[in-house]
Amino acid sequence: MAKLAPGDTAPDFTLPSDGGDDVTLSALRGAPVVLVFYPKAMTSGCTQQACGFRDVLARFGEVGATVLAISPDPVKQLVKFREKEGLTFPLLSDESHEVLEAYGVWVEKSMYGKKYMGVERSTFVVGPDGLLQHADYKVKPAGDAARVLGLLG
Repeated sequence: MAKLAPGDTAPDFTLPSDGGDDVTLSALRGAPVVLVFYPKAMTSGCTQQACGFRDVLARFGEVGATVLAISPDPVKQLVKFREKEGLTFPLLSDESHEVLEAYGVWVEKSMYGKKYMGVERSTFVVGPDGLLQHADYKVKPAGDAARVLGLLG
C-alpha cells in the first residue's frame, strides 16, 4: 500500500473502542483528529508514546483536536492498557488490519533476521474537512505528542 500524504482524503473507518462503543472517523468532521498508530499495547515504546499523549491531552482539547490511538490489539487488551496507564483518550482495535493497511502502516518488518508483518509507528493529523494535514511515518515514541501539538498550534 502506498503511503498517504498531506492533501489526501483520510480513509474513513469505524472501529471498536476500549470504551465499548464504535468510533467513526467521519463523525468527527468539523474539528482536527490526531490518529496515532502504534504496534502493541503495554510495550515500552507504545506505553511511552501513549502516556505522552495522555499527559498533554488537555492541550489537544484546547486546540479542539480529538486524539484516537489505533493498534491491532483486541479490545480486551486495550481496556487493560487504558486501566494500567490511566489513558483518557479512545484506544481503537483494528484486528483485521483493514484501517492499518488503508493508512499504509501495516508493513513488513524485520527483527533478529526474521521478517513479519506489523505496525509502523505513525501519526496523522486529519483536518476538519477530512483531508490529511500531516502524515508522519516511522515516528519516535518519545516527544511525539509534543511534536504533533506543535503542528496543530
